[in-house]
Amino acid sequence: MDDIEAGKAAFSKLLAELDPEVQTVIPARATDDRFLIALSKGGGRVFITIDEDDLLDLGVDDDVTAEVRERLEEALLGLGG
Repeated sequence: MDDIEAGKAAFSKLLAELDPEVQTVIPARATDDRFLIALSKGGGRVFITIDEDDLLDLGVDDDVTAEVRERLEEALLGLGG
């Protein structure tokens, strides 16, 4: 598993811990060094942008993981989750 795939797996795991009912679509490649990630639940959908470097460090760097967790929690509020 390459570093990007490991980051995507860490993101999916973190999301599942916060709300296992939320579905996510993570693009195969970054655009301008960022991933625009779709989160959906029921009829709602929100997007979250994660820097490629943050995705690479997710699950490895506690500060990055805490920051992404906080941003996910905020995004989930937009879904009513």
